[in-house]
Amino acid sequence: METILEVENISKQYRLGLVGTGTMVHDLNRFFHKIRGKEDPYSLVGEVNDRTKSGDSNFVMALNDVSFSVKKGEIIGIIGKNGAGKSTLLKILSKITSPSAGSIKIKGRLSALLEVGTGFHPELTGRENIFLNGAILGMRKSEIEEKLDQIVEFAGVERYLDTPVKRYSSGMTVRLGFSVAAHLEPDILVVDEVLAVGDQEFQKKCIGKMQDVSKQGRTVLFVSHNMGSIASLCEKCIYMKNGSLEKIGPTSEIISLYLENESKASSISFDLTGTKKAEIASISCKNKDNITQEFFDINESVTIEVEYKVNEENLHGLVVAFILASEMTPLFYTFNTESNNSFTRVSNGRYIASYTIPAMFLKAGKYFITINLGLPKELVQGLDSVVSFTVEEQTLNSENKGFRRDRPGVIVHQGEWKNTKIEG
Repeated sequence: METILEVENISKQYRLGLVGTGTMVHDLNRFFHKIRGKEDPYSLVGEVNDRTKSGDSNFVMALNDVSFSVKKGEIIGIIGKNGAGKSTLLKILSKITSPSAGSIKIKGRLSALLEVGTGFHPELTGRENIFLNGAILGMRKSEIEEKLDQIVEFAGVERYLDTPVKRYSSGMTVRLGFSVAAHLEPDILVVDEVLAVGDQEFQKKCIGKMQDVSKQGRTVLFVSHNMGSIASLCEKCIYMKNGSLEKIGPTSEIISLYLENESKASSISFDLTGTKKAEIASISCKNKDNITQEFFDINESVTIEVEYKVNEENLHGLVVAFILASEMTPLFYTFNTESNNSFTRVSNGRYIASYTIPAMFLKAGKYFITINLGLPKELVQGLDSVVSFTVEEQTLNSENKGFRRDRPGVIVHQGEWKNTKIEG
């Protein structure tokens, strides 16, 4: 199969704390090295992009010597923690920024949706922005007109088509942006995790559309923190870590590696900065005796305990919630603390929020927890797959009659059966 994208030894260096390339001394030094035919003396200066550690250098390598190739018609997932270099890589591929070193070879047209409103002019209407995006991709007006009805129908914004985009909600903007990017027939479609802004129904439509694009022989690069979407859509996956390409391979293998590497054990603590409205201090998995542990018997309950600090005097509408996931699939999202009056309005100070998963609820396996701390319409802090625990089947007893290990599914629910005769 033909190679449509070739990335060779891409690196991207940023200078911390300042706008521009550095001081005049640095610029002169670069100039004298260049006229002598020597390499930029600062091109390799910088530390690994590990945001959990402090460093001494004013330079950081957002990407460090990344190489891979993509074949025509492939759907490639890109996963990694926040700050791993995923978005920087996509911005370089989309020519929004240039690499500090390395080269990229692209055959054909590339269309990208990297953040809400990418490529849109806020003062122009939805219709005008569709034609603007098409022109940027090198399409003729007649080609765009042929696709216009499909774009508008998919996005569901017909009523607002002649309204300036600056008046659109973030969800409407994403719907139109994705529809434009997908329908203007790019050879490579690049989608960052902006689909999280859309509702569940639209996300399904987008995944279906990306599958259709692939069947037409076009290529898709898809970044997401939703392992379920990555697993269902992508046969191949790239795992980014600290600005480097950790591994590329089959999706199931790469997701398992990512979760094993990035998910801590049963507890983790964080240094508090005081710069957020509220911030998480620690997360732990505990048994009924309030003891932190990593392994739980199937007949034990698991309590997720989150300690957090509120840094403002009168914070209204604080929400603590978590997503429980198995290796490949999110299992459930908690009915969060909005239902509890003790969270409605909180003053500054430290708090502990806890949620208990009952015994005989999860089958044996490893589970990963994402914690979200937020306010109405604002995610204050989100930690992806930050802690994990394992459920084991050590003590299946007489109370567990009817339970079988080989039954499908992940969640066990005993419930109560009734058998009522209604005739004869």
